[in-house]
Amino acid sequence: MFDLIKAQLEDGILVFPSILILLVIFAYLLYRLFRNLFPAPVMTDFEEFIKLIGDAGCDYDPNQDIFYSKMNAWQRKCGYCRLYDEAAAPVGMILDAEPIRFEYGGKRWLIQFWKGQYHLSTGCEIGVYYTEEPDLDIPDLFQGAFYRCADNGNRLDMAFSLYKNGRELFHRQEKHWWLTGFKTGEFSEPWELTMRIRLVLKDHEMCRSFVRAMKRAGYREAEMLIDGAAVEFTFDKPRTPQPLTRVDETDWIAQRNNERLCSVFREITGEDTSWPEKLSAMREKGLFLYSAVINIGKTREIFKVFERLKSYI
Repeated sequence: MFDLIKAQLEDGILVFPSILILLVIFAYLLYRLFRNLFPAPVMTDFEEFIKLIGDAGCDYDPNQDIFYSKMNAWQRKCGYCRLYDEAAAPVGMILDAEPIRFEYGGKRWLIQFWKGQYHLSTGCEIGVYYTEEPDLDIPDLFQGAFYRCADNGNRLDMAFSLYKNGRELFHRQEKHWWLTGFKTGEFSEPWELTMRIRLVLKDHEMCRSFVRAMKRAGYREAEMLIDGAAVEFTFDKPRTPQPLTRVDETDWIAQRNNERLCSVFREITGEDTSWPEKLSAMREKGLFLYSAVINIGKTREIFKVFERLKSYI
């Protein structure tokens, strides 16, 4: 081809369209050659599984067969405000929420607990947040406190066990800002679930402020086991007002859909022993489930409003 181009140049009859076509053909042939010699690596099922749960902000505990939030999950940049809880039920997450607000160290703190059905998973959470800023007042969008997720220096030692009708589903313990656990394929009504929670606050002063806030929320001191800066208690029936979007009729509809999804998930993956195998089975038999299962816990749908809030923060 180069000889042809050289000859045309020497003869002074270079035809640009022809040369361009030849160059394109030559480039394509080179691409095909290199693609065959050096094929792009194909992810294994396990590598795909790790990437998918990483994109969801999660890790996996094979001993308990649960997913849980990573320390630096993408959700950490989104903080917390009450709008997130209001967004949960409309996207099929039927959760009991218990916000405990108190003051300590010149900051307004929020430690909140959740338990319920996260679409295709039964799960629970403890979140630690604080703010030093005044409440937001955004017309037609939001009025109230926006909290930052606790930074590494303000993480707390936390633990919980999640029970369903008295049977322990899983246990988590870690120094964290967002301690979570999600068991995919398990269907539960929120009222069937109980969290036994232990928090180690930063010091006695923080513990006393937290305990006072628990009392304001409706807990009695006799229901709490206090040991120094540590508090242990049970979260069963919420004592605080629930999100306005939690309506019995729509909760029932969402839960019937969640129950059906869990049933189909167990049917499709019943004979598979590993998560890579389950993902492969769902790709083949239930693509709608594949999409649901890789969106673990609180999904990006919940945090969409953050894009509208962040310019005010």
